[in-house]
Parts: sequence; C-alpha cells; structure tokens
Amino acid sequence: MARFPQPPCDKDSQKWIQRIINNQPEHLNSQIKAKLNLSRDEHIQWLSPLKDDRYSEYRDQEFIDLLGVKLTVKPLADFWPERGPQWDALGKSSSGKLFLVEAKSHIPELISSLQAGDEESIKKIKTSLEETKDYLNSRAKVEWTQCFYQYTNRIAHLYLLRKNDLPAYLIFVYFLNDVEMNGPTTYYEWEGALRLLNSYLGIGKHKLQKFITDVYVDVRTLL
Repeated sequence: MARFPQPPCDKDSQKWIQRIINNQPEHLNSQIKAKLNLSRDEHIQWLSPLKDDRYSEYRDQEFIDLLGVKLTVKPLADFWPERGPQWDALGKSSSGKLFLVEAKSHIPELISSLQAGDEESIKKIKTSLEETKDYLNSRAKVEWTQCFYQYTNRIAHLYLLRKNDLPAYLIFVYFLNDVEMNGPTTYYEWEGALRLLNSYLGIGKHKLQKFITDVYVDVRTLL
C-alpha cells in the first residue's frame, strides 16, 4: 500500500500544500508556469493531495501509476527500495509534463537523514544516490544519505524519471510567514539556507537544474 490518506492538516507545510492545491491552485500554477517558462494556456491538473481523495499522498509504484506513465528504461524497483519518497503533491500538465512537489514551511524541515534499517535497501539507496551525484558532477565528499537526505532523494527520483525520457519537473514550494512554525518571512531567508544546502551537496549549476524550480508562497494569501 503506497497511497496514504491524510487528515486535513492544521499546521506546517502539509496544511498549506493541502490548502493551495484544493482552494487556490492557480496561485501556485501561475508561478510554476512563469518559473519554467511554460505557456499561460498550459493547464495543470493536480492529482494529489485532493480533498475528494482524502488528501492522499503517494509513493513507490503508486506515484508512477497516478502520473499515468511507465518507466521503460529503468524501473523504479531497480533504482529504489519500497517506502521511498512520499510526495507532498503530484500534478500533470495538458502537454504531459509531470510535476513532483516537495513543500516546506520552516527551515528545520530541510534537515533529514536516511532511516532505513534493511541492509539491502540501504545499499540500493546509496548506489542510486551516488549515480545521481555523479550525473550532477558533484565533487562534494559528503554522504548524501545524511543532513539533507530528503532533498537528495527527491532529486534522485527526478533523475530517474528523466533517465526514462519522461518530461518530469521537481517543484520545491517554500512557504513564507508560517508564524506558528516560526518560518521565514522573506524568500531571502530561504535562499540563504538553500545556498548552504547546495554548497554542502556540491550542486551549483548542474544537468538537472532547468528541470528544478523553487516557488515561494506567502501563507497570508491563502484562504
């Protein structure tokens, strides 16, 4: 089972991504189109987390199935073990572009490390992260399973979809003014943290950069 129904969340990034996807998707869509230089006429359909689907989040093969695509070059099972990234939101555009979304509302959410206990799973994850790291030409002598693991495994999955010749994009949504979580009030604060993150990981300009974008949303504009 890799579909995870969620309650209506009342705090942090999960609250805000549920709200914007279900109540004000155009507020997000317009920024994505502008950042990725997409046509204003391109329609984006959000597939999760939808109220009518109990705000479900998806991972593993179910997220691939929800996007309606197949990995014909390298299957997900060959790249990553079960219990992989659980996506905050998934979408698809009228021209077939795929959107994988990771949302944050406060800087400590950026920090995470690998929690898997199975040795075979750990080996597969490390191998795929190293493959992604090599593709991005990172020279950083740090372990990508530590500190910013959630960030690196999202990039790894973008790499996998692109390796399978799929028009995938990774969207990082950073919320502003989440006072309850003591989140950043300006995008400059997020950018400072992200510069540190990218420097640590050794990924400045890289081959996947044009398929990744950061979007900033002020929660005070959300209903």
